This record gives sequence, structure tokens and C-alpha cells, in this order.
Amino acid sequence: MSFYCSIYASQMETFPMTDMIKAQREQLARIALDNSDLLDELFTRLESSSRRERQNAAATLSAVASFDPQAVFSRIDAFVNALDRPEAQTRWESLEVLTHFLSLDSDSCDKALPGAEGALFDEDSGPLRLAALRFLCKYGELSQKHSLQVWPLLDEAIQCYHGDLEFQDMLIAVISFSESDLAESVRDELKDRMEFDAKHGRGVLKKRAQLIIENLDK
Repeated sequence: MSFYCSIYASQMETFPMTDMIKAQREQLARIALDNSDLLDELFTRLESSSRRERQNAAATLSAVASFDPQAVFSRIDAFVNALDRPEAQTRWESLEVLTHFLSLDSDSCDKALPGAEGALFDEDSGPLRLAALRFLCKYGELSQKHSLQVWPLLDEAIQCYHGDLEFQDMLIAVISFSESDLAESVRDELKDRMEFDAKHGRGVLKKRAQLIIENLDK
């Protein structure tokens, strides 16, 4: 039994099923931060032929990056390559890691843009689309040039997924995007895009659309 598998088994014995998945990921991630053998095995499993092994490894590595993105930043290519995997979870977990990397070295994340675009318009997975939009919003916040680069994708996504289950969470990322130093044309077009919901929307949708416009007017 591999070190990874033995740790996995011990966590199953420690936690009840309702809490096991989250607790297991976090504990494995913390162990991996101090154990290079376990970290290496996680990356090996990220490239496994087994869908289950890939997505479980991606989930644990996403937790590692949430604690310390620098610890896995040197393996950025593994996460970019994982955006080509067929299963949604491996892709959205990898996008979450890459979003953490943007604060370390945004230029290195340029290579993830094609995979993020493909994920944004995935037909089957809402969580994958949401992770892609979060990555692209954070990328666009880096500079006016970056905002121009991603805005056509964000604009299309806002129109495509309006009313979908994940749309409200998408707007949270767009709110952060609207607070950044956007190119003037992006500011104007985003404001135009949110005008209808700010005037005619209801509940949380209306409030978030209004907040985006308020940010853009500052």
C-alpha cells in the first residue's frame, strides 16, 4: 500500500462519512506540505489513467494551494495539463489552484487561458464554469490590458448563464472584477451589461448588479 493510500485509509477510520471528504483533504494537504514523498505521489496521481485518482489528487492539491500556493507553484504545468482532462472535477480543482497562482506570477498563468476558456463554456458542469469565471475575473483584475483580454469571454458568460444556478456566485467574482483598475471600454460595457438587472432585477440579483455599477462609477 502506498503512503498516500495508507494516509487515506487512516482518515476514513478517523472521520464519520458526513465530514470525511473535507477533513481528509485538509489533513492530507497539511501532511503533504511537510512530506515531499506524499506531495510527489499526489502529482503522480494527478496524471493517472484513473479518473477517480486524478480528481481525488486534484482536490487534495487544491487544498494544499489554498494553504500555501508557493509549495506547488513549481508544478504549474501539471495543473495546466489537467485542464485537458475529461472529468469536470479535476479541471475545476486545477483552476482553483491556478487562481491562487495569479498572485505569485501572473505571466506563468497565461498558458492556462485556453483551458479556462474551454471550461467556461463547458456544457455539463456548473461548478467547472464557475471556477473558470473566477480564474478569468481574477486574471482580468491584474491590469487594464488583462481586463481587455478576458472581457469578451466574461461578457459572453454573463449573457449565457444569466439565471443559471451558479450565476449568483459568478456575480460575486464579477463584483471583485468591477473593483479593479479596468480599461475604460471594459468599465463602460460591463456597466451597460448590468443596467437591466440593476433596474429590473429582484432580490440578491438586483443588489449585486447595483453594487457592480456603483463600483464602476467610483
